[in-house]
This record gives sequence, structure tokens and C-alpha cells, in this order.
Amino acid sequence: QVQLVESGGGLVQAGGTLRLSCAASGNIFRRNTMGWYRQAPGKQRELVASIVNGGATNYGDSVKGRFTISRNNANNTVYLQINKLKPEDTAVYYCNLNFWEYGTDYWGKGTLVTVSS
Repeated sequence: QVQLVESGGGLVQAGGTLRLSCAASGNIFRRNTMGWYRQAPGKQRELVASIVNGGATNYGDSVKGRFTISRNNANNTVYLQINKLKPEDTAVYYCNLNFWEYGTDYWGKGTLVTVSS
């Protein structure tokens, strides 16, 4: 079993910053991708950023230059540094852990980020 627990969401004014964290526990295979997705009201879930255990990163076009993803492999934690927040960043942010060798995905319950204008 794998569990993902997110933290760090909240209410922030536009232009502010947040740091989200997601800790994975359980049977974690070394080769994996950890990432963040978000879902705004009435919209589909979209990729925010992902990072492979080796360090390669990928970002959604709408967040490039403002968001930074990082991870600590020793404690299976992924972070998302969010700068220059915009009202359109308001969404529930979900942590994802993907074991690509086995084709399995795990999701956290999500953390709400609300950006006021």
C-alpha cells in the first residue's frame, strides 16, 4: 500500500508564494515519478509539474517560470514552490506517484490553494 499526504495549501493574495509538500509512505519503488496536478472548479485535472527520481522535471505551460518542483528521495517527499501566484492558480492540488515500470498510479486527497485578487 502507498499513501500520499499533501500539505501547504491555503489562502494567499495574488503575487504571494506557497510551498506544497507531499510525503509518500508504504512500498515505494525506487524508479518513479512524483508530480503535482491541479483541478479548478469546472475544469479538467491538469499537470502542474513532475519530477523523476533521477531529477528530470517537466512543467505545464501555464506555470513555467513561476513554479519549481523538487524532491527528496531519502524520505520520498516532493515539493512544489509556487511564486507570483495568480487568481487562476486557484485549484485543488493533487500529489501523484507513478511507478512507470508497473503502470500504477497513486493519488493524494488534495490540498486547496485559493488565490485572492
